[in-house]
Amino acid sequence: MSSNVGLTTPRGSGTSGYVQRNLSHLKPRDNPQPYPKDFDTFKHRQRQPDKDILEHDRKREIEVKVFELRDKLEDEGVEEDEIDDQCDALRKKLESQQTANGGPTAKNLKSQQVHELAKAKIVESEKLRKALGIREDYEEGGHWKQQEERRVEREKQVASGETREEERSGQKYRDRD
Repeated sequence: MSSNVGLTTPRGSGTSGYVQRNLSHLKPRDNPQPYPKDFDTFKHRQRQPDKDILEHDRKREIEVKVFELRDKLEDEGVEEDEIDDQCDALRKKLESQQTANGGPTAKNLKSQQVHELAKAKIVESEKLRKALGIREDYEEGGHWKQQEERRVEREKQVASGETREEERSGQKYRDRD
């Protein structure tokens, strides 16, 4: 017997004394609803890239190429001043090329480059939005909200319109009299 659970001795009980847990017992749930009631929280939000990380990756890419050049020149035995000059020239050239190119495309990116992929996706979505002529202030699912507003407005008109119709119908009868 462990933890003083069960019979002290199984003798005379007609059982083996083995204690099992009740698998049919359902524990109460803390949160009865697994999802929120308002569906606006389910709306897709596009991940925004972190500009600092993008800038860091861009600079790192440049510095890797500069370091490779420096390593190559040091192996060749070039003077330190000449190495610094060539490295600075390469650095300026690469920075001007990257600003002219605008960065890598989504095809060249790897799956772990999350921020670059997010930026590429935003650019792609913006191109598609412009191509399809979708307004910038367009809200996904806005049509359903407008329909719901119109339905509520109609219900209000019907509720207030019933009294108007009764008045109109009363006027028609008066005209006949």
